[in-house]
Amino acid sequence: MSQTQKAMSQLISVFHKYSGKEGDKFTLSKGELKDLLTAELGDIFGKTQDKTTLDKIFKDLDANADGVVDFQEYITLITSITMLCNESFKKGK
Repeated sequence: MSQTQKAMSQLISVFHKYSGKEGDKFTLSKGELKDLLTAELGDIFGKTQDKTTLDKIFKDLDANADGVVDFQEYITLITSITMLCNESFKKGK
């Protein structure tokens, strides 16, 4: 498997590691998203203990306003963070 395929597989695995603990296994509730952000992206988001910050992140991600974050909305988050990291990398050169 190529590095890109491995990365895609990992993104899918991480989503499903947290989704479905509180309901639909194909979406993230606010609590599941908090757990994912803390465990998987803690270096970027910190502990996400601030309810206002978590509410804003969740609202911004929940593009269709259905009260959950689906896989496409999750990938939008990952893509945005990756793009920001790439910009920081380019500036550091």
